Amino acid sequence: MSKKYFGTDGVRGTVGKDPMTADFALRLASAAAQVLVPAGGTVLIGKDTRLSGYMFESALEAGFTAAGADVLLVGPLPTPGVAYLTQEFSADLGVVISASHNLYFDNGIKFFDGSGSKLTDEAEIAIEATLDKAAITVDSQSLGKAQRIDSALVRYEKFCASTLPDGLELDDLKVVFDAANGAGYKVGPRALANLSAEVIPIGCSPNGRNINDGCGSTRPELLQLTVPAVAADIGVALDGDGDRVVLVDENGQLVDGDQILYVLATAWQEEGRLHGPVVGTVMSNLGLEHALRDRDIEFQRARVGDRYVLEALKQGGGVIGGETSGHMIVLDQTTTGDGLITALQVLAVMKRTGRKLSELVAGMPKYPQTMLNVRTEQRMDPDESPQIREAVSAATDELAENGRIVLRASGTEPVIRVMVEGSDEKQVNAVAERLAAVVAEAASQKAPKRAQEA
Repeated sequence: MSKKYFGTDGVRGTVGKDPMTADFALRLASAAAQVLVPAGGTVLIGKDTRLSGYMFESALEAGFTAAGADVLLVGPLPTPGVAYLTQEFSADLGVVISASHNLYFDNGIKFFDGSGSKLTDEAEIAIEATLDKAAITVDSQSLGKAQRIDSALVRYEKFCASTLPDGLELDDLKVVFDAANGAGYKVGPRALANLSAEVIPIGCSPNGRNINDGCGSTRPELLQLTVPAVAADIGVALDGDGDRVVLVDENGQLVDGDQILYVLATAWQEEGRLHGPVVGTVMSNLGLEHALRDRDIEFQRARVGDRYVLEALKQGGGVIGGETSGHMIVLDQTTTGDGLITALQVLAVMKRTGRKLSELVAGMPKYPQTMLNVRTEQRMDPDESPQIREAVSAATDELAENGRIVLRASGTEPVIRVMVEGSDEKQVNAVAERLAAVVAEAASQKAPKRAQEA
């Protein structure tokens, strides 16, 4: 059964348009309570800093309490903080109101089960099936109650600090911290300062409308300028809900998720902390794979999406994985992507080794990578086209071991993404252009045929 509302990371959309309305949020809460929360159970709700968060928080609270669930409200807190506190408070369900790295006019709702893990496809399908029914209100004596948890931020901050080796302090490290005017705007600077780092905050003044706006992990340009300007050792940029992170070295150079994986994997290998394979995705840079291979570190690729990275880590017994975008999972510490904890792990490596971030990433070459989006009249699977398969096979032979090709259909729009990478940038660009042209031609040939059949 396909899902109508749930995407790769909960329900998301433009505020005020279906499904991101107050009415839908209330019905979603009622359905989730009926499917996942036992009678008299508890739900923990957190959010980022979007203006619409107030509206959705109230609607969800109404839906859950009407269905008989108690509600704990923790206010603005990173998504991984909600996952952690769901376990800490023995809640049956954790809820995050956030659209991650999107701008403020979007919002979303995502869930964690009692173990702090994202819901299975089966659970999301069951919730959607219950959405067809009207929201319920139990007898007055069985209604749930709601309360705010004032200690949430401090609890999560202490948890983040506990992931570092005992007694480790970050003194002598100057950190520019960019919270994207999002959920990590308080806890990030506090956690670093309490570990004795010198902190320069930017993107830490949310007003409800400036989340991810010219700041954060998707727009790190200001961070790249600020770090060398103030002679900082490192820049840290979260996204709006704090589950992603990118870094900036002392020279203002961006350090993405692939490079973070390399830094942590190689350092943990030396420390004896690394177990199982390092897991990236089909989009991870080939330079990461080659650099880890040279260090005798096993590397696996999962489908794009943190849930698939997590699945591969669990199956292989790994402890570190992530995406190029900076969605990193430190599985021996967390159950989901956590930008702040990932940044703390890198800072710990810098402190332990005495090496600059630029030195730590120097061992990983980044191969040139080109991504072209080919829009089609309707969604199509590029693997079903003999014409495309033949072109990909020929291009793969041409690149040999020094390159890689990934063609995948977008999960949200009628677009085929053509990604080519290799050691020769000129060759990479030429191959990408040729493949994009073949994909466009194959798509144009397929569209009239389907229209005729219809």
